[in-house]
Amino acid sequence: MITDRLIEKIIDLQNPTCVGLDTSFAYLPEEMQAGVNSFEKVAERIYDFNEKLINTLCDIIPSVKVQIAYYEAYGAAGLKAYEETLKYAAKKDLVVIADAKRNDIGSTAACYAKAFLGETEVNTNTFQAFPSDYVTVNGYLGTDGIAPFVEECEKNEKGIFVLVKTSNPSSGELQNLVLENGVPVYEYMGGLVEKWGESTIGKYGYSAVGAVVGATHPTEAKRLREVLPHIFFLIPGYGAQGGNAQMLKSCFGANGLGGVVNNSRGILCAYKKRGGTFYEAARAATVEMQRDLSEVIGKMYK
Repeated sequence: MITDRLIEKIIDLQNPTCVGLDTSFAYLPEEMQAGVNSFEKVAERIYDFNEKLINTLCDIIPSVKVQIAYYEAYGAAGLKAYEETLKYAAKKDLVVIADAKRNDIGSTAACYAKAFLGETEVNTNTFQAFPSDYVTVNGYLGTDGIAPFVEECEKNEKGIFVLVKTSNPSSGELQNLVLENGVPVYEYMGGLVEKWGESTIGKYGYSAVGAVVGATHPTEAKRLREVLPHIFFLIPGYGAQGGNAQMLKSCFGANGLGGVVNNSRGILCAYKKRGGTFYEAARAATVEMQRDLSEVIGKMYK
């Protein structure tokens, strides 16, 4: 089961870091931007940047999260770089999270699920569009928007992360509203995620249906960890968004497990503060993050 694999990699590396490849062309060093005058060239340089980062970090991190919007901005060429990045990260044995926040129902949701977690049939052949271990999804259309994804998870040993309590400042406008029964919307959504994942619980007690829980909202994260014993968290917000290790400590159990922490700009753009090559600076920032998390979370064990 995919969450078991992610947990085992986290334990082996003693590192719950996920590097976010939210790679904007503007993040690339000036020499990589020079002479570029087309989407095709942009996509080529972005992929080169990603490949170098993956090669530099794959021995110290368990996973990467690849945000599709940063690639869609460059059209079809950007999506090709997205596909190639997903495949290369998998080739380097990283757990690959497609951050696409898909949301629909019925046959449309099934197509999204096939695109990221399954296979698409063409006559007698099958092909993978954007092969990933996980994809992020928006659950606010309810169960019929999630069921096709869970079906692909069960069939292919894949996973999803459902938006529960997001890291953005205005998330409380909806997610913190209190229902008539006294339960906030984010906690009710968490309960649905727990239910949706019941059929996919692995040997470490976590399901393949995880939750996105922002580091920037520690009170809500603490509550969700208390009421969602089987849910593995994808934790955005560390670094550039203001989250720190102390704020996300409550996302983890006594054995140091329970989530994976994403950092995007803090690693992609580390060279702008540290100097040196972008990949050496990224490795130094990743090592620093691992130490920071370990000091707060403690040893990670089964």
